[in-house]
Amino acid sequence: MEGPRVPRTFVGMTHKGYEAVIGLEVHVQLSTKSKAYAGEGYDYGGAPNTQVSPVSLGLPGALPRANWGVVTAATRLGLALGCTIREYNEYARKNYFYPDLTKGYQITQHETPICNGGAVAIETSAGPKSIGLTRIHMEEDTGKSIHDLDPFHTLLDFNRAGVPLLEIVSEPDLRNGEEAYAYLSEIRQLVRYLDISDGNMEEGSLRCDVNISVRPVGRAQFGTKVEVKNLNSFRHVQKAIDFEFQRQVAAVEAGETIYQETRTFDSGKGITTVLRIKEDANDYRYFTEPDLAPVRLTPDWIESQRASLPELPRARQARYQKELGLSEYDAQLLTDDKATATYFDAVVATGSPAKTAANWISGPIAGWLNERAMGIERLPVQAAQLAALIGLIESRTVSHSAAQQIFGHLADRPDSDPKSLAEELGLVQQSDVSALQGIVDAVLAEWPEKVAEYRSGKKGLIGLFMGEVMKRSRGAADPKVTTELLKNQLDQ
Repeated sequence: MEGPRVPRTFVGMTHKGYEAVIGLEVHVQLSTKSKAYAGEGYDYGGAPNTQVSPVSLGLPGALPRANWGVVTAATRLGLALGCTIREYNEYARKNYFYPDLTKGYQITQHETPICNGGAVAIETSAGPKSIGLTRIHMEEDTGKSIHDLDPFHTLLDFNRAGVPLLEIVSEPDLRNGEEAYAYLSEIRQLVRYLDISDGNMEEGSLRCDVNISVRPVGRAQFGTKVEVKNLNSFRHVQKAIDFEFQRQVAAVEAGETIYQETRTFDSGKGITTVLRIKEDANDYRYFTEPDLAPVRLTPDWIESQRASLPELPRARQARYQKELGLSEYDAQLLTDDKATATYFDAVVATGSPAKTAANWISGPIAGWLNERAMGIERLPVQAAQLAALIGLIESRTVSHSAAQQIFGHLADRPDSDPKSLAEELGLVQQSDVSALQGIVDAVLAEWPEKVAEYRSGKKGLIGLFMGEVMKRSRGAADPKVTTELLKNQLDQ
């Protein structure tokens, strides 16, 4: 399970009377079976230039065709974020030269983004905050330039060319790196819940460009905006913002000019450096894409997509707290990952107590998965088996410690039944007083000096005796009955 979405500490973003003004451009790579305008698929890590076609290579005479799955994904994301969905959508060409841009232009949207407005709700150490959205639009990815494999040449891999992207552009509502971290975490969680992207930043499925400027606190006018690109982790986004804020404040204080430019973040040194002077929109010479017809969405179709949205993370958290009585912490932990929440729901649906199921998922199961670097979707113990195991504890058929042993065997033998395993392993809880009395007598006879200490006031020693009884019974002794027997003997 992933950890909390908000880091515990952050660098404040007010310094010498200045504040940061930050907007993020997030590119979400969609998990469609084919590319945005071509029929071939894309899998991360494939051999270079093996996932290409005449369309994605921009060969003469090859014509694009819009992928309806991209339109659907964009609509669903927009609805989940409270955006207005545009019914009439045109595609545009964004013209610029770069070696990995095969056509010399990128198919995108310019004046008719499919989603407008909306907001992302985040939680920070200062409390909740809403980050407004400007737009979400559809576009395609470029290929990849590789500079570190050949000392004399730049290598080009066009597998990624044409992969569908959604670009989410925020309003300049962010003020520090902590907020950016929380914002990105919310975006990643949402696209995973919607099953439109795996949100894996390390593999490029989620990429972020930061626009940041500084201004005196209280002033409405923005400063000169600087863009920071090539950020490949949430932590790097936060660190780049922290550094860039300090750099710009120092420059303003020294009377230097802040230039509108594009910079990159050096994670090793923790600094940003200049890549190029930032282009303006007119440098891209946008015009309507002549090879793709506009897409028209009907109000009925948009509403059908709204009706089919899954239960979203915040709604799920609220349900867990209100209907199941879970704490805010437990609810957030369980809903952080969709697969975990789905597994939890399946366990609770059998009638298992919600808090017990939550404790198992965040405790023994999380530990088992972390040791193997696995997600819960690969857990061999099915929800029904965990529910049956919890049922054995609730009925006092097995103890909690015995249940953890049974869980380990279930993971190795997933076709087994928890109750059968308990019987096979001799872990069925002993509640027979006469059988347990013999074990209790033997333990107390072995520790006469500890019995004396207990009777002189060291009541905590009962834990020692309980441990010895459990050891001799292989964890099968009923704790409640055992405690009563021990106290009866010791308190005489």
